[in-house]
Amino acid sequence: MIKIDIANALTRTLPVSKATALQAVDLLTERMKNALLDGERIEIRGFGVFEPRPRKRGMGRNIKTGQSVAIPKGRSIRFKPGKDLRDIEIK
Repeated sequence: MIKIDIANALTRTLPVSKATALQAVDLLTERMKNALLDGERIEIRGFGVFEPRPRKRGMGRNIKTGQSVAIPKGRSIRFKPGKDLRDIEIK
């Protein structure tokens, strides 16, 4: 599923134009991105939680050359599915 698929689902469900649906999807994704950049946790009940987590410094290895590479500390985003999503049986 891509962004346009979500916008199309909105236009089928709600009385909005395709342009308005695309704006809504863009607004949602932009707000979620900014919240994660600010270190905020995003919880969508029944779906899951997006949470920025600190990542430790460490040493990695370049697969092609075998040379050790320093990995800087930083943040990564963790997604934890909610109970409703975990309970879905995927075919």
